[in-house]
Amino acid sequence: MPGTPRERAREQTLSDITRIGRRQLGEVGAAALSLRAVARELGVVSSAVYRYVANRDELLTLLVVDAYTELGDEVDAAVEAAGSAAVDRFTALAGAVRHWAVREPSRYALLYGSPVPGYAAPAERTTSQGTRVVTLIAHILDDAWRAGHLEGGHAGAPPELAADFQAIRDELALAAPDGLIAGTVQAWSALFGAVSFEVFGQYGATTFARPDVLFDYTVQRLAGQLGLRPCAT
Repeated sequence: MPGTPRERAREQTLSDITRIGRRQLGEVGAAALSLRAVARELGVVSSAVYRYVANRDELLTLLVVDAYTELGDEVDAAVEAAGSAAVDRFTALAGAVRHWAVREPSRYALLYGSPVPGYAAPAERTTSQGTRVVTLIAHILDDAWRAGHLEGGHAGAPPELAADFQAIRDELALAAPDGLIAGTVQAWSALFGAVSFEVFGQYGATTFARPDVLFDYTVQRLAGQLGLRPCAT
């Protein structure tokens, strides 16, 4: 249901602040974000913006949640469109992460790049959206495990990690053994590592003529290591 006129006006103002903040992020970087600049573009005095966003850290949090939400929504849509095969769902997830990151490098950097000096994202506002992708990876693999569609035994992990893996299993309602949960963590870090290397130019400007092909091959190898195999035709 639509809210009151006042609620709609507040929603629109927050949307405008987020839009301007996104552009600032790309132009000057996270550390140089300025509420005064946002106010100037909105055509209002700074005090008017402070009624919606108290300070720079609040603006950063708004942008972090916005970026995580958009990334999660695009990944969810790609996975849903991929069908039921686990390998296709995993591949679609990986491709959607890369597509978003390459299209939105400054927003990706805010989430996965160097920390912004003096800023710590509040867990109570960012964790839910920030863990959507890894949670989906875990459930794709767990569903495949439950259905008996994974190859390999997924041998146990070091006992020193057993309590940590059990906590993950309990939190996400997983049935997967420790070895597969370890594989999930590996897939998560490898996926975002590959994306970060490309987005942040860590491979070098001329090392790979087709970074998209390199990425697809990396994901294919990851899928194989996890026991995911292409469906028989």
